[in-house]
Amino acid sequence: MKPTEYREQGAGRAGRGIFVFFRSLCSVLLVVLVAGCQKPLYQETAFIMGTFVEVKSPDARAHAIVFDEFKKLEALFNLFDPQSELARLNSSQNAVVSEPLFSVINEGRHFAVMTDGAFDVTIGPVSLLWKKRIASRTWPEPRDVAQALDLVGSDDIFIDEATQTVRLLKSDMQLDLGGIAKGFALDRAVRRLREAQIASALINAGGNVYCLGLNRKVPWRVGVLDPFDEDKVMDQVVLTDQAVATAGDYRQYFEWKGKRYSHIIDPKTGYPADSGIVSATVISKDGLTADVLSTACVVLGLKKSRELLGRFADTKGVLVASDGTIYRI
Repeated sequence: MKPTEYREQGAGRAGRGIFVFFRSLCSVLLVVLVAGCQKPLYQETAFIMGTFVEVKSPDARAHAIVFDEFKKLEALFNLFDPQSELARLNSSQNAVVSEPLFSVINEGRHFAVMTDGAFDVTIGPVSLLWKKRIASRTWPEPRDVAQALDLVGSDDIFIDEATQTVRLLKSDMQLDLGGIAKGFALDRAVRRLREAQIASALINAGGNVYCLGLNRKVPWRVGVLDPFDEDKVMDQVVLTDQAVATAGDYRQYFEWKGKRYSHIIDPKTGYPADSGIVSATVISKDGLTADVLSTACVVLGLKKSRELLGRFADTKGVLVASDGTIYRI
């Protein structure tokens, strides 16, 4: 397969109808930029975790290792599969869970504190309410949002590290790992690549990217797409053993009565994020941190995002405001 970039054809920024929701299967907000005329990389793509996972590497083994890890974690974390471990925990409210699920929930609790609640894995009741309303093309009633929001709060997750027990302290609480699972999977896949002594690979999981090692003796280059012109690369980042993730409303959003709303829900209000930031790209040393913080920045807005990113060493951000202004943090 030749080393060309994968790009999804989106629906664009305009839509018709009273209630329109644009679903992106891939949400590729970052594109790999090929450097020079070099020997082609092995490149494979698979649809996992609700997105296209693309692997580029000079080692032919890389894609199988990455896909295997993503599929294992998808089977554990799939909110909509009643047989998944996450769904069973949400149903029982109290369970001894596997190490991966325990770890990602524990990380979620940590980031709920670090982001002052802008990211919260207990958002499930609210996110599920909005998904149902979007599917039926109806706006949720304020009382329904308030009831769902009352179930949100990572302080109500009890964990026992000795037994790997997770207990949801409020009846009907629901965990939703949608804002952290791909970043977690990236890091686990990279760990397996290193165990296999694969020193060079790029994994792109729907806009969550990890660049392992060098791209045939030079750093990997990843382009950040312009949220107002998807044919334009707004910025470039050069990465080695680092992750980058972009969150925003320009590939997944809905419109209601002529107004556009983000698919990202603010865990404090229960409504779509409305911070003035339409796109947030975060570069960090690991995929999970980049994944979570990019979402949190869209919720928090510019000022609080500056404060948030300042708490993390070796982490940078590129934020785009609704008026098109670009802020580099």
